This record gives sequence, C-alpha cells and structure tokens, in this order.
Amino acid sequence: MPSALTAFCFAFLSVFGSFAAQAADGEPELIFRKSTVFNLLTPNDKLATYAIDDPDVEGVACDYTVPEKGGLAGAFGVAEQTSDVSLACRQYAAIKFKNKFAQGDVVFRERRSLIFKRMQIVRGCDAKRNTLVYMAYSDKLIDGSPKNSTSTVPVMPWGGQNDAPKCGDWLKE
Repeated sequence: MPSALTAFCFAFLSVFGSFAAQAADGEPELIFRKSTVFNLLTPNDKLATYAIDDPDVEGVACDYTVPEKGGLAGAFGVAEQTSDVSLACRQYAAIKFKNKFAQGDVVFRERRSLIFKRMQIVRGCDAKRNTLVYMAYSDKLIDGSPKNSTSTVPVMPWGGQNDAPKCGDWLKE
C-alpha cells in the first residue's frame, strides 16, 4: 500500500502536469536538451535550447539556451533557475513588420523561479544600421541580474525583394 507521501507526490505531479499541458500552446519550441550534471535518483541538471518566433516581426526567429536545474526541486518545478542565458536571432524569410513597436518591447518572457525571477527577450531597432537588436536577460523583483546576451538581425532583402523594410519606420514615437 503506498504511503501518504507517495500518494501526495503522484497527485501533485498529475495536477502540475495538467497545468503544464494547458500552458504548452504559448510555449517556445524545445529543440533539444543536454544533461550537464548526473543525479542518481532525481532528474539531471540540463542545458535546454528553445526556439521562438518574433510575434511582431515575421521572418525572424530566436534560439536561446538556458540551464534547467534537476534534483528534487527541479522535479517539482520549484527550483530557482540561474540567470544564465545565451541568445541567437536570425532572419529565416522575408521580414514583414506586423505592428509598430517601442524600443525594448518584450518578445518573450518566462518564469525562472517560483515567484520573483523572470527571463525576458526584448527587441529594439538600430535605425541607422537597419538592424533589429534582441537582448535576453533575467530580472528579479528585488535584485536584478547583470547576466545578459545580445543578438542582432540585419534587415536584408529576401528572395526576389529589391528593398528591405526599414525597422525605424516601425518604431512608436
């Protein structure tokens, strides 16, 4: 007969799993994970690489890699993740701006701890060079993190295009 703790763990995991499944629609696409620390009885620590499409700029995608803590806290989704993040964004098709945007608008955001820490990817425009600039960073409600990563995407003609759009034309005043 299972113990009360075992029953609680199974109940918690089934409830947590249903919440995770409901949130999967707006989630980034997992490309792959690689274990970095072996844990005997609990999940390993990993590096995970994800892809996201810029919601306001068609033709641009970003890949980012973040550490994911394993162990017991990682298994239950309550581990505070480190602030490390690496970012690479690229043009993969003709760039089409869907909406005007402000410098530093959020492209993607995810929680990195149970309550206070978030990882964000924000977008800006270097109008002089017609380049989109993406920055990933973590912040905490009380104490921010200086760890960050930056990637640029020159807005270039694609396929049969003669001219590329100007990102500066799409900036909010």
